[in-house]
Amino acid sequence: MRAQEILEQKFGVAADVWSVTSYKALYIDGMNKIAEPLVKTVVAAVIERADRRILIGQRRRRDSSPLKWEFPGGKMEEGETAEVALARELREELHVTLVKSVELGRVQHKYSDRDETFEIRFFAVTLQDDAVQPITFEQIAWVLPKELGQYDFLAANRQLIAQLATGRIKPTEILDSL
Repeated sequence: MRAQEILEQKFGVAADVWSVTSYKALYIDGMNKIAEPLVKTVVAAVIERADRRILIGQRRRRDSSPLKWEFPGGKMEEGETAEVALARELREELHVTLVKSVELGRVQHKYSDRDETFEIRFFAVTLQDDAVQPITFEQIAWVLPKELGQYDFLAANRQLIAQLATGRIKPTEILDSL
């Protein structure tokens, strides 16, 4: 059954479906609009070296949220699993190969200047090689967990940063236990 037929059955009127990246909107009789924000899924990698330093990247000046710090990653594309998206993003952003990953947690966040809500899925990650090339960042840094609070991170990262900084989450230990 087509989407338009489902909407006509549910609402009993002629309906058209219109979608834009961040909205799913329903027009009934061309008059009323009911908009629902979509949730966009983002994957983010917590990459910890043997010396316990964690890789963070600073967004470029021309990006949204310019010069804010974040964990490498990005939006999942349609049809991708989280692991496939994570591998693709790490290849595109850092020119590295993902070897192993395990999900650490998820957070949903709505930025005031954006229409959509983001679900960020954080993963502890092992790479084939620690030699990263910062392709899409202004700069990168390898920092100790206790130093993460000294950087101006995107708001959605704050909860994870607190858990890393206090030692409640230790990515390498989690990966090694698998």
